[in-house]
Amino acid sequence: MRELRGEGDPALEYRWALPSTLLGDGRGGRVRRSTLDWVSDIMLFLLASGLTFISMEELRNTPEPLMAIEQIVGALACAGVWLRRRWPVGFALVTILLSSYLELVGGASLVALFTVAVHRPFKVSGPIALLALVTLAPYVLLRPQEDLGPLWGAAFGVTVVVAVYGWGIVIRARRQLVWSLRQRAETAAEDAKRLERERIAREMHDVLAHRISMLSLHAGALEFRPDAPAAEVARAAGAIRSNAHLALQDLREVIGVLRHTPPGAGDPVPDRPQPTLADLPTLVEECRQAGMDVRLDLSAGDGAPAALGRNVYRIVQEALTNARKHADGAPVSVTVAGERGEGVSAEVRNPVWTRHAPRMPGAGAGLIGLTERAGLAGGRLEHGVRDGEFRVSAWLPWPRETDGDDS
Repeated sequence: MRELRGEGDPALEYRWALPSTLLGDGRGGRVRRSTLDWVSDIMLFLLASGLTFISMEELRNTPEPLMAIEQIVGALACAGVWLRRRWPVGFALVTILLSSYLELVGGASLVALFTVAVHRPFKVSGPIALLALVTLAPYVLLRPQEDLGPLWGAAFGVTVVVAVYGWGIVIRARRQLVWSLRQRAETAAEDAKRLERERIAREMHDVLAHRISMLSLHAGALEFRPDAPAAEVARAAGAIRSNAHLALQDLREVIGVLRHTPPGAGDPVPDRPQPTLADLPTLVEECRQAGMDVRLDLSAGDGAPAALGRNVYRIVQEALTNARKHADGAPVSVTVAGERGEGVSAEVRNPVWTRHAPRMPGAGAGLIGLTERAGLAGGRLEHGVRDGEFRVSAWLPWPRETDGDDS
C-alpha cells in the first residue's frame, strides 16, 4: 500500500464504501464529500463546538482582551474543522500549537489530531501526537486549573490525547483491513476471470482443432488431386460436410455452456453426451477414414469417471491432431491403460516425419493446453522426441472412491 505524499491515500479515502468520495489532494483542491462524510463532518464540528462552549466556563476570571482573543480564535478553529479533509496536517499543527496556551482551541485540536490519526500513516501522525503531548506542558504551567493541580492536569491531558489518537489509529487500521480484504477479493475475482478465459480457450481449442484439421486434410486432398475419381471426391466432400457440421455442434455446445454456467460452477459437463474412454475407438476409426495409419491399444478398466474419460479423450484427440498436422502419413500408436486406484496413462507415438508438402499452421498452443488440462486434473503430461519418435505421454489419477456424478 503506497504511503501518502500529500495526496489522498486510497486505503483511507472511503473508496471501500463510497467510490465517489475524494479526499483533498494536499494542494487545497476541491473536496467532494459523500453523505457519510457530511454526517461525520457535522458531528465533529458539533463536538468541537460543544467542547469550546464547555471550556468557556473556565474563562470566568480571564481578562477581557484575552477573552476576546480566545473567543475569536476558538470560533475560527471550530470553523476550520470543515477544512480538516483538505489540510489535515496543517490544521492539526496550527490548532495544537495554539492550544499550548489558548483554552478554546482545545476541542478543535482534538478533532484535528483524530483526523490526522485516521488519514495519515504513523510516520506523519506519530510526531503530531507527540507534539500534542509536548504542548501540554506550557498549557498546564501557564493556564493552571483551579480544581486540578499541574500534575493531575497533565495526567488528564495526556489521557485525553492518547485516547483520541488511539481511537483514530483503530479506525485507520480497520479501514486498511477492509480495503485490503476488498483488494484481495478483487484480485481473486480477476484471477477467477483469467482462469475462466484460459479454460474457455483450452476447451475451444480442444473441441475445434480436431474438426478443423480434418476439414483442412480433406480440402487439401481435393486441391492436390483434382482428377480423383468421383467416388473419392464425393467421399472427401461428405467428410468435409460431416466435420463442418460436427464443428458447428461443438461450437454451439461450448457457447451454450458459457451462457448457462453460473459463476463458481467449475468445469461443467455440457448437456450433450461428452466423449469418454469408450469413444476412443470411434475417434481412431474416424482418423483412419481420413487416411491416417493409427493403431489403438485400449486396456483401461471399466467405470472410469466421466471427467477422467473426457480428459483422456481430449489428450488423445489433440495428439492425433498434431500428428496429422505435422507428420501426415506417419504411423501413429495410441496406448491407453489404467485401473481404479492406479490412474490412467495415455501415450501417443509417431516417428519423426520429414515431409515435403506444406504443413498446416500450429503454434504449440495445443500441447500447452494439454499440459494445463492434465495439471488441473491432478496429473502430468510430457511431450518431446525420444528414440526417433515424437511422444505425448500423460498420466491422470483415478481414485479408488469417486463421486456418483463422475462414475
